[in-house]
Amino acid sequence: MPGTGLWRTKSIEQSMADTDEPDTKLRRNLSAWDLTVFGVAVVIGAGIFTLTARTAGDYAGPSVSLAFVFAAIACALAALCYAEFASTVPVAGSAYTFSYATFGEFVAWIIGWDLILELAVGAAAVAKGWSVYLETVLGYLFGQGTKTTFDLGGVTVDWGAFVLVAVLTTLLAIGTKLSSRFSMVITGVKVAVVLFVIVLGLFYIKGANYTPFTPPGQGASASSETGVDQSLFSLIAGGGSSSFGVFGLLAGASLVFFAFIGFDIVATTAEETRNPQKSVPRGIFGSLAIVTILYVAVSLVVVGMVSYKDLATSAGDGSHKTLATAFSANGVDWAANIISFGALAGLTTVVMVLMLGQVRIIFAMSRDGLMPRSMAKTGGSGTPKRATLVVGGLVALAATFFPADKLEEMVNVGTLFAFILVSAGVMVLRRTRPDLPRAFRVPWMPVIPVLAIVACLWLMLNLTVLTWLRFIVWMVVGVVIYFAYSRRHSLLGKRQAAGEAPTASHAGEPEGPPAASQD
Repeated sequence: MPGTGLWRTKSIEQSMADTDEPDTKLRRNLSAWDLTVFGVAVVIGAGIFTLTARTAGDYAGPSVSLAFVFAAIACALAALCYAEFASTVPVAGSAYTFSYATFGEFVAWIIGWDLILELAVGAAAVAKGWSVYLETVLGYLFGQGTKTTFDLGGVTVDWGAFVLVAVLTTLLAIGTKLSSRFSMVITGVKVAVVLFVIVLGLFYIKGANYTPFTPPGQGASASSETGVDQSLFSLIAGGGSSSFGVFGLLAGASLVFFAFIGFDIVATTAEETRNPQKSVPRGIFGSLAIVTILYVAVSLVVVGMVSYKDLATSAGDGSHKTLATAFSANGVDWAANIISFGALAGLTTVVMVLMLGQVRIIFAMSRDGLMPRSMAKTGGSGTPKRATLVVGGLVALAATFFPADKLEEMVNVGTLFAFILVSAGVMVLRRTRPDLPRAFRVPWMPVIPVLAIVACLWLMLNLTVLTWLRFIVWMVVGVVIYFAYSRRHSLLGKRQAAGEAPTASHAGEPEGPPAASQD
């Protein structure tokens, strides 16, 4: 039975019953193919077009492909846990909903707040990147000098990012199915561009560029990545910097993890899927497999085309190299132009699906009363329009007026934290609710969840000290909001105070004292 106070848990039955409330009911019209498209749409974006070259030049050298493999392994382990949870509890909210059923309300709020860091901040950061590519494309069409920003009273206004977020907010408010169709078309374009990069790049590969595959580590004097800018692990282990060598490869894996962020968003749409027990696991694994193959192939091609040293961040102005850099260095400027168009298309769907996931998280938290209940209203449209407009407004504000530097690692630490809780939650739910029907079961329990937790912790340790400090500040703000508002407005807390019984009992559980983990 549920606990009380900070650790009160929301039963699986209550979570399922809440999905049938007329005022907050989502429309079920997504298939496994729709979910796979969403996964690929959000994952293939900023990571493959920008992080590949930057990570090779600054951290891992030619071994950047191994960094992608390491990050993919951590994602795959977590994906197994997500698949079991989503097929067992097909409710909007993903890690937030799963944590509410296993660890209690306070942890659920923390993970929900954490997901806001992942999704909303990520959407704003990618929207800024989209605006940069738009400026490049407009330069091709109308000549250099076309800008997507202007100064207003000392503030730089990014109108390109604002237009993108406004259009995507409208699409999401109209309906998820329309968003899926739009995403399918754009995703097809950017996958075609990625395949173009791989095939054309093969003709410019030089074997010498793969040597040394893992460049020797640089001392502290050779890199600015020291102090709060170096990875936490290298600081603890006494490493001088996070550039190249083993520390560089590990730091690179933590950085390119940003490129995989998004497959977990598939789980947030479980409540809108026609057959979530089968479709959600297929969508998660299908999208993850596709993007991993593409990422490794692209990274091998890029570092084969040019020396990793030519991909390093410019010492003068700090500008980052991209996939287009490798083609320009080989005199294939027309290909670089095509890549810019592909990146523009790629980032469009990334922003849209990140916003979709964020809306579903806020919808779930609002339905539970931890955020204003009015944002959970769906009405006859089957879409949480109010939550969509709120998220769209916040993302537009951040993307239009605020700089987006250093946001990638902030998003990474939030996502990895969510993965850890989901992996631990699967083990807890197996023990406390063995009676639940599970369409998908994590194999080799509890080995896989434990490995997922270890892998995610390892990647977190390889993020910078400064990222950890910012993450702690964000969590402290979340705790303050919970005690100031969410705890007093919790629907579950009000039901307990009124003495209401749970919607359904834990069928199949023996009589006796409650499990310690739910107390």
